[in-house]
Amino acid sequence: MTEEIIKEDTGTGKKSFRDSLATVDAKGKRKWVYAQKPKGKIYNIRTRVSWGFFALLFTLPFITYHGRPLFLFNIPEAEFIIFGKIFWPQDFFIFGIMMLTFIVFIVLFTAAFGRLFCGWVCPQTIFMEMLFRKVEYWIEGDAAKQRILNKGTWTSEKIRKKTIKHVSFFGLAFIIANLFLSYIIGVKQLRHIISEPVSDHFGGFMALVIFSGVFYSVYAYFREQVCTVICPYGRLQSVLLDRNSMIVAYDYKRGEPREKFKKARVAEINTGDCIDCFQCVKVCPTGIDIRNGTQMECVGCTACIDACNKMMDAVNRPQGLIRYASENGITDGKKLRYTGRMKFYTVVLFILTGLLATLLLTRKEIDGTIIRTTGILYQERGADSLSNLYSIKIENKTLHEIPVQLRLEGEMGAIGKVVLVGANNIHVKKEGQGAGSFFIVLPRSIIRSRKTSLKVGLYQGDKKITELKTNFMGPFSRF
Repeated sequence: MTEEIIKEDTGTGKKSFRDSLATVDAKGKRKWVYAQKPKGKIYNIRTRVSWGFFALLFTLPFITYHGRPLFLFNIPEAEFIIFGKIFWPQDFFIFGIMMLTFIVFIVLFTAAFGRLFCGWVCPQTIFMEMLFRKVEYWIEGDAAKQRILNKGTWTSEKIRKKTIKHVSFFGLAFIIANLFLSYIIGVKQLRHIISEPVSDHFGGFMALVIFSGVFYSVYAYFREQVCTVICPYGRLQSVLLDRNSMIVAYDYKRGEPREKFKKARVAEINTGDCIDCFQCVKVCPTGIDIRNGTQMECVGCTACIDACNKMMDAVNRPQGLIRYASENGITDGKKLRYTGRMKFYTVVLFILTGLLATLLLTRKEIDGTIIRTTGILYQERGADSLSNLYSIKIENKTLHEIPVQLRLEGEMGAIGKVVLVGANNIHVKKEGQGAGSFFIVLPRSIIRSRKTSLKVGLYQGDKKITELKTNFMGPFSRF
């Protein structure tokens, strides 16, 4: 897309090139973005999507499944609950698969659909554009009024508006901090922090204050800098996107050369549809000019699409000068299609998601590990039996204490036995671990090799919980 990389600014005669951040001036000082309030069909759809996002985000911590929260990421205690199932550090392999699936998901999704996630459901974008900026519009007015207010002297009106705005921002940040902590420590623990004296939960109170300050700083000051400086996703676009990826794109073939719209002048044949009104720039929350092509700062929010469509309607020209498209689609003039490549990526994404969901749903609630005691091969019991000593660790991921019995499985169960050391059962606490030692006793006559594979069943009463494998070591026999 070399035609769109360098363009002449019809207003200044200067060249425009994507070699610097739109929010940083030549001296390296930040330029504050006064984004004009967007309006239009896509913005209305995004607003409704954000309502669903807020409803889901704020209700999930209160949803429980079998007495557990649906989601909990308790990092301090290394306790994670996903879809009501508890995970401990021993389940690290599942988290490894989860992270691998997540990375592949990002790569494939971005390669096919660009930054659709960023513009529509990223929490940073949703909270900034659909909550904090709307509050700002309500208190200070649209972009032009905000600019005048900030450049003006400190009058009583300015003090009043700024005070109301920042108090509101911090209040919203405090609510978000509480929500964030509810995913980490759970709603019950958060309720204790809020309702009980600060001295009883000083650490939790400080966490609330710190997170509130962080969220307030992000939405009151850092804003788009989070997307352009902190989040690595924008920088990864250069390796994740290709010319068939779906992006928010300016149709330079249709729009160039630009010409200011004049009612008295009929458009000439060599004049493009772009009337150089800069409405797409004014509504951009990251301050870029989408007409300069795909840029790192673009989060795919579609505000420029609505703004451009409105101007095209006003000058009786077709909509879609800025639209969802691919670079190849712009070059060839074809509409965006759900290509075979996109279909393939979508299938892969569904397979990966299904695989991960299967792992989560079929994961055992009670599991264990059997280790044969090292340094001892076998013990003789009388003249006709041999025994091996084992240790067992059992993980109970349920909400009930369970007495576990051990039994040999298969044909060995009829001729051998398990002798638990010091007790008849291993009592495993709820959401905890239990351990014990036991002997497996087998007749000498059935030992035919140095190593015999065995299966040990874990039972709760007569109900079989799970089955573990181990080996029985005996003397070498030629028979």
